[in-house]
Formats: sequence, structure tokens, C-alpha cells
Amino acid sequence: MAVSLAALVVTAFWVMLPAYVPNNAAVLAGGGRPIDGGRTWDGRRILGDGKTWRGTAAGTLAGMVLAVVLNVLEPSVSGLVGIDLPTFPLAAGFGLALGAMLGDIGASFLKRRSGRERGAAFPGLDQLDFVVGALVFAFVAAPAWFTATFTLPVLVVVLVMTPILHVVTNVGAYLLGLKNEPW
Repeated sequence: MAVSLAALVVTAFWVMLPAYVPNNAAVLAGGGRPIDGGRTWDGRRILGDGKTWRGTAAGTLAGMVLAVVLNVLEPSVSGLVGIDLPTFPLAAGFGLALGAMLGDIGASFLKRRSGRERGAAFPGLDQLDFVVGALVFAFVAAPAWFTATFTLPVLVVVLVMTPILHVVTNVGAYLLGLKNEPW
């Protein structure tokens, strides 16, 4: 059972890497013109200054490039860990990366509608917004790959593992002074 669980965790982490990286890359590339152009709806920003065209493009590109790099590394990594890891068709890499970005943008929209400011915590949504977007867009972009790759056990591991990784990495970034808040 432990080997099977380890294989599920490694596979889940591997297939989600092109979705895990985009939002971090967007922060690094950040700045630029906000997607909402500064517009408001009901007196509140639609998205806010944190969602920019440059960040969205850079994050999507970073996730796609990572998927290509993972394809190159797959034979070596699969041999090293003793698991046949999947490769990423271009459409799957694109769906995971863009979906992660759009999921996060959708969460910003919901946060603004609920009166939360940029950076305010929204438990649950903060940890899974990009996952839902990535999964939906990967399914639309590469349905056969998605159904073969994201089996029910892999999906369960993704949904359990991601919030834990999210909290641990955010607290670490906060402690290192890279983030203003630990969520």
C-alpha cells in the first residue's frame, strides 16, 4: 500500500507541476496593465491591480515551458523513481497552465464581490482556485490525456495534497520575507 500511495503522490505532483508554477511565475513577472483596466463593478474593482496581462501571459508560458521540460526529463525521472510518469501533450500543458491562471483570476473576481481586498484570505478558495481552473481547462484541451492521467485516486491526492503544499509554501515565503501575508 505504501508504494502505491507513494506512486500516487509522485504522479499527482508531477502532473500538476505545470499548474503549480504559473501563479508564482506571474508574481515574478508581475506589474503591467491590470486586466480589469482599473474598472469597478458595484463600487469595487473587478479584479484588482494584482491580475495583469503580463503576469497572466508569463505564468501561462512558464507552465507550458515546464511541461515541455518535464517531457524531456520524463524518461530519466521515471527510471529514477520507478514509476511510469505521463508526458504532456502541448494542449495539456497549455490547459493546465492557462487554467491555473484563469482559476486564480476567477477567485480574485469572487474575492472582490465578497468585499475582500487584495491579499485577504479566503480559505478553501485560495488553495483550490487554480486547481479547479487547471483541471477544467486540461480536460477541455486534452480530454483523452486528462481521463487517462487524472484517475480518481490521482484526483483525490491532488485535492488533498495541494492545500497542504499551498499552506506550507506560503508560510515559508512569508517567513523568508517574500510575501506580506502567510496565506
